[in-house]
Amino acid sequence: MFARVLIAIFLLVSLPVGPASAEGNSARILMMGDSLLAMHKLAGQSVGATLRSALNEPVVDNSIAGARFLYRLPVSGALGLNIAKQFRGGEWDWVVINGGGNDLWLGCGCSRCERRLDRLISDTGRRGVIPSLVSRLRQSGAQVIFVGYLRTPGVDSPIEHCADEGDALDARMAQLSALDRGVHFLPLSDMVPHGDLSYHALDRIHPSIKGSRAIGLRIARLIAASEGQSLVARSAAGVQ
Repeated sequence: MFARVLIAIFLLVSLPVGPASAEGNSARILMMGDSLLAMHKLAGQSVGATLRSALNEPVVDNSIAGARFLYRLPVSGALGLNIAKQFRGGEWDWVVINGGGNDLWLGCGCSRCERRLDRLISDTGRRGVIPSLVSRLRQSGAQVIFVGYLRTPGVDSPIEHCADEGDALDARMAQLSALDRGVHFLPLSDMVPHGDLSYHALDRIHPSIKGSRAIGLRIARLIAASEGQSLVARSAAGVQ
């Protein structure tokens, strides 16, 4: 019972503003995923907030901390803890998505995770929950940006033992993106300089505000370059 109350409170503070809002009605960019994207959302300094500022246009951010691709609980899953359920439909030009880390870390402890990784995405990039969702998003007419995870080079972290699984997930997502010009894999494995703690929160798992901003700018640059636009954020050149 207590766990259910905690989930309910968590969802109340994490639920995104959906396409029914005024912003959603005019937005063409949707974000879906876990805490990599959702971090600092309540403070207005999330990845999505940077993306809005850099492109000077609305962004609907449906990401929720703790979300997974392999999630069975129906109610909380429908509210967004199942990443696929974060897609509400609509005419999106771009869908920015991330995920898989919670499935591996919480689902199998990043130990003997081959079967779970295969369920997420096969080594060819053609089968699994992620390719199926990406295919669905592409059929809606949107281009898809799949964002990888940060690393902690030269620094220990609670998920350091997940590095091999993270590298495998990146490699498989690169395979998937090579199959479709409308799917873009955006790795973050090279973002953090060796020994630099400033891109991570104190837990050394989630991005700091600086890290969220850097991720948002990378996404913005990819979209802007694809569309021949220029970024408008005044400090866009100051972060990787």
